[in-house]
Amino acid sequence: MNLLTLDRNRISKAGKVCIVMGNEAADLDSMASSVLYALLKSRVDPDPSHIYLPFAPIPKEDFKLRTEAVYLFKEAGVGQDALLFAGELELHPLQKDGRLSLILMDHNKLSKDYTAYEGFVEEIIDHHKDEGCYAQAKVRKIEPVGSTCTLVAEEYLRLAPQLLSRREAMLLLGTILLDTVNLDPKAGRVTPKDTEIANTLKPKASIDSNTLFETLQREKFNVSDLTTADLLRKDYKEYMAGKIRYGMSTVLISLDTWKKKDPLLQRELEAYRRERKLDLLVVMIAYTEPKFQRELVLSGESETLIASLVEYLNAKGAQLVPIGFPGGYTQGNAEYSRKKLQPLVQEFLASSVG
Repeated sequence: MNLLTLDRNRISKAGKVCIVMGNEAADLDSMASSVLYALLKSRVDPDPSHIYLPFAPIPKEDFKLRTEAVYLFKEAGVGQDALLFAGELELHPLQKDGRLSLILMDHNKLSKDYTAYEGFVEEIIDHHKDEGCYAQAKVRKIEPVGSTCTLVAEEYLRLAPQLLSRREAMLLLGTILLDTVNLDPKAGRVTPKDTEIANTLKPKASIDSNTLFETLQREKFNVSDLTTADLLRKDYKEYMAGKIRYGMSTVLISLDTWKKKDPLLQRELEAYRRERKLDLLVVMIAYTEPKFQRELVLSGESETLIASLVEYLNAKGAQLVPIGFPGGYTQGNAEYSRKKLQPLVQEFLASSVG
């Protein structure tokens, strides 16, 4: 199904072009929530001159790296062409014409490449820590739930429950299950709202939820054909703390498996960091062998800075223990996902250069 192909063709005639923008990592939650919220808004907005375009700020060729998204989109009957990708739409002409509107999904602060459009943010739907940006936004639905798709599903149920067909329900449910580790309280990511929404979606999705989760989990970890550079950019975000530029990648195989897959791993990590002109590269590793585990690899210009960061994170409960790889650590506290760890890294780096 080509959800929004016709809307793309109406851009030149639209009175307002609403870009429903996911975050720069463009993971499943970011892309699914963008597509589905754009679809909802296009159906409930009474003004026919408004169009809604879901946008993933990554190159189109990077979509294949999101293996779990490739699977779920196909299973739900949603084509890749339901999304616009970086380079497929210029925002500046829309800004200049006064026709641009931004809706932020799965993030509440624009990345550095889009800061010129801060004044055009009109809505925010997100489950991360509220950074207090864009007071002009008419809608600020920012809640610490397990998945942005939980909040999107809530909007469907509030505004137009009749639009929740099997495809929408499956895309929402699959994303929520993956984000919350199948609604498992032990993973520390699920909230009562996630569980309530998921249970509402299950009969509409018409699929066994455990089977759906297990398949998505398997596809998410299916990185057999990806290079080290692919793995690092598969789920990557970049930040600034004062003058320090740092990037964070989430990689879904164990460090041991990764070393066997790429004997030159240390060199490749350093090359990736230098290519992006990063002072620090933080690689968060998550895998299940057989239980869920986390590891961390830090690559940077300053060994002193890394040592101080590790000390700071441990003081905050990360439980990092060195392992036999330069800058590598086991992470005893598995609840420290990027959503929890990044603010701590930001806080430390900002204070270290402050």
